[in-house]
Amino acid sequence: MKENVTENSKPSLIETPEGLTLQQGELSLCADLRTMIPRVRGEMWRHEPLAKAASLKGLKPPMLAVDATAGLGEDALILAAIGYRVILFEQDPQIHALLEDALRRAASDEVLSPLVGRMDLRKGDSISALPQLEEKPDLVYLDPMFPARQKSGLIKKKFQLLQLLEAPCSDEEELLHAAFAADPRRIVIKRPAKGPFLAQKKPEYSYPGSSIRYDCFSVRISNPS
Repeated sequence: MKENVTENSKPSLIETPEGLTLQQGELSLCADLRTMIPRVRGEMWRHEPLAKAASLKGLKPPMLAVDATAGLGEDALILAAIGYRVILFEQDPQIHALLEDALRRAASDEVLSPLVGRMDLRKGDSISALPQLEEKPDLVYLDPMFPARQKSGLIKKKFQLLQLLEAPCSDEEELLHAAFAADPRRIVIKRPAKGPFLAQKKPEYSYPGSSIRYDCFSVRISNPS
């Protein structure tokens, strides 16, 4: 993937032999969940930091999770590997199309097919959708776009185009309150390791990592003020 981005051009979707691809100038992105196979095959998902934050003791599959900010679907795939049925919300139409195509291709893979079968991709704004879910989820997962870093070289190449389509979350309080309104057992929020809490709400506990951390709320005993 080349890094040159023409400022005046807009990202567009094109069909390629690899799959539906988002392209701007010489920079391109094709979502491919098959790259996740080594991380979800067998019991490998147990080594994922997200699995530690999202596993609910005492519940048997299939539990229900909502990925309110689906992006390219990689974290939702891990949730599906844990045993969740996953509803994925993505409001940007181009990112939604990339993920829809990636799910279609992943469905033909013998490892990914049973996981994709538990993933329900929906187009729309999760802030308005979460309080209206027909079924109360066991887990709500939030991964809003991280704020832009000071040094552009620190941004992973595959996210450069995504950042052109979706700005860092500007409605953090609304997103967090919508997650609580869904009345899940737990909310898990992905944040930069040294970044601020989402909406400045201190979680009950966190699972720290080298570059990211997972902040957690147990909804039945916590509520944002």
